[in-house]
Amino acid sequence: MSDKSDETEKLAASLRKSGIRVTKQRVALMSVLASADDHPDAIELHDRARAIEPSVSLATVYRTLSVLEEGGVVHRHSFDGGGARFETTHDDHHDHILDVDTGEVTEFQSDKIEKLQDEIARELGYEVVHHRLELYCRKIKG
Repeated sequence: MSDKSDETEKLAASLRKSGIRVTKQRVALMSVLASADDHPDAIELHDRARAIEPSVSLATVYRTLSVLEEGGVVHRHSFDGGGARFETTHDDHHDHILDVDTGEVTEFQSDKIEKLQDEIARELGYEVVHHRLELYCRKIKG
């Protein structure tokens, strides 16, 4: 089974667990989510899913995203200056750089940052259980 179909099945299993029927409209949306390499908003997801299955409604997109988020298989990001954007959960933790000029979102992972965050938390008497790092950046010209 491919990574995309594995991811789609993980999303479908989350819907079934929540008692939500897995319809052809929801399969189209889950396929779009599983193959997205960006962080689309609900309207972008709706447009992409309709290209696969024209009967997908925006209400279905919002309801399905909500259930998938509650099931922990989709992350909702609310980056500054924009609406909610979505991505499937990854096995590996990652952070985000947002280009303030273009709105482009770049994922990255840094062992140095992870280690530093853990060290700071420990120095202050804490253990990191979850964090989200968003860097708002501008490309260096030159």
